[in-house]
Formats: sequence, structure tokens, C-alpha cells
Amino acid sequence: MPTNKNAAIRYQTLDKCFRDRFHRYYIEDLIDKCEEALLYYNGIGGVSRRQIFEDIKFMESDTGWSIPLERIKDGKRVYYRYYDSQFTINEQPLTDEEIRQLQTVIITLGRFRGLPSNEWVEEVISNLEWRFHLKGQTEDIIGFEQNPHLRGLHWLSMIIDAAFNHQALDVVYRTYKEDSCERLQTVHPYYVRQYNNRWFLLALDEEHRYISILALDRILSLQVNESVPFVKNTYIDFSHYFDDVMGVTIPKDEVKKECIILRFTKKQFPYVVSKPLHHSQQILDEDECTLCIEVRPTYELQGQILSFGSDVEVLSPDSYREEIRGILENTLNKYLAMQKGCTDGQ
Repeated sequence: MPTNKNAAIRYQTLDKCFRDRFHRYYIEDLIDKCEEALLYYNGIGGVSRRQIFEDIKFMESDTGWSIPLERIKDGKRVYYRYYDSQFTINEQPLTDEEIRQLQTVIITLGRFRGLPSNEWVEEVISNLEWRFHLKGQTEDIIGFEQNPHLRGLHWLSMIIDAAFNHQALDVVYRTYKEDSCERLQTVHPYYVRQYNNRWFLLALDEEHRYISILALDRILSLQVNESVPFVKNTYIDFSHYFDDVMGVTIPKDEVKKECIILRFTKKQFPYVVSKPLHHSQQILDEDECTLCIEVRPTYELQGQILSFGSDVEVLSPDSYREEIRGILENTLNKYLAMQKGCTDGQ
């Protein structure tokens, strides 16, 4: 069966041509139709004569769909169509491999059952089981980290719907800064991101015209604002928006990307190698247990480094090393002050 998107598009296009009794499709026509389909769905064409012949060969094989294809001579040319105009590759039974893959999908989706805003999961699973006569695995064999008690999860489906339907949202938001004040803002939802088991909305602020990052657990109320025309995202590629940071915080423009060199203990180093802190991570010296990550420093990076405790040391840049040292020094002073207070009270 299709192993990539382009192949799937070509197979579906050829299937449609072979079923058509009102047109004659010669090899050149099949190439053109596949080109058109790829350009429409992917924005990139490029189909060779050889590729179409290989696709036809695959579709006729037992590995494919065993299509009933006939080749009809028209002078020196040949056109292609099904013997049976009612045949289609979309009505063929699932293979054993496809059944196993669908069962795996059901098992994976099943881990999201019961969470607020995930009612759709139950519907999807039920439809898959009913349509393909499948029954999901009842034994728990896969798990994801999730917090069903996290606030704000019920906003997720509404935000996704608004982003999909291009609708502005009125949000009442509570910030933990400025004495926990509440503010009302109108935003244009673009993107939702999960980090550290929390969900965040990235949206264009209607008044100030900057990208606002809102934690769903701090949203107090949310409703669609039909009176505000939606402003489409035409300049941010969110698939790369967080490439230079760890977490969801985007620093100010003056905060530049730096090579932060870290030295770990021999005990911790293998774990960091197997689970990189960031996609830019590069090992500098295995014997010295040092590595480098190229990022713009954020609060999340700071928290990640501090979470390793004494198993990590920031070597450079000097400014960031001093920043982390200052935090650790303040923490130590708090413990020393508490210890002194306990001693004085005795």
C-alpha cells in the first residue's frame, strides 16, 4: 500500500482516471493528471513516464490492489481503463498489515480518552471500530504523561475550532504578574503548543498587533467575537518559530542566540546524550562530558538547567554562567538563613 503522500495522490488520481468511461486516458494524459493533482495538493509536480508505469505495475500486483486494468489499442496508441467501471481501490478490504496499523492507532488514541476537551477521541475510536469491525486492545500497553486536573483543557477544542474557522476570540486572562490582574483582550488564534504538560495559545493581539502567548490554565473566559474580522497569519511559520528557544517563551529581539556550553557529571551525561536538551545539541568532548546548545536564553532553559542540580555546570558564556551562579547563591542563602533561624531558636 502507499508508503508516502505523493504515491497515495498518484494512486488515487490513476484510480479516478481508470474508472472514467467518458474520456480516454493515454499515458501522456495520466502523467498530466498526476502532475495536476500533485501541484494542487503539494504545490510541487514532477512525474515521469517511468513513474506512472511503475505505479500501474504496483496497482496491478497482489501487493497493491490487483486492479482489473485493460489496455485498449487506438491506432498506434493505447489508453487505459478498468474492465469493471464500478471497481475502485477505495473499496478493497484492509490487508492484515493495515488492520494491525489501525489497531495500533486505536490503542494510541485510547490513552486520550476521558480528558476534558477530548470527547472527539471517543467518537473517532468508535467510528474506527465500527467501520472496520475492529476492537481496540483492552489491556493497557501504552501511556502518556497527562494531567487531567490541569485547568483550561476544556478551552482547547474551542480554540482549535476558532483557529480553523478563522474567528477572533475575546479572552479574559489572568496573569501571575502585576498582582494577578485580569485583562480582556481580543486575539486572532493561530497556533496551540504543548510544553511541559501545559497548553499554550499563540495569537495575534488585536489592539497591539504582536504575538501573545497565553497559557490555557490562566484563561478565565473565552468567546468568539463575530464583529472583529479575522486577521490571517501570513508571516510566521510556526513549524520553525521555536527553533532557537527551549519552551514557549520568545525573548525580545535583542536577546541573541548563543552557544551555551554545559558540563555534566559522568552519571548524568549519558541521559542527556540519549535525550537531547535541544535539537541543536552537539557533543564537544565525551571524556569531559561537555556539550553545546545554540539557543536564545529563556526562563524555560534556566529551569531545565537548574533541574539537574549539581549534575551540571554552565561553562560559558560567562554572563550566563554568572546568571545561574547568582540564582544558586540566592537559593543557598535562603537555606542558610532558615538553618540559622532554627539554630537561634534553640
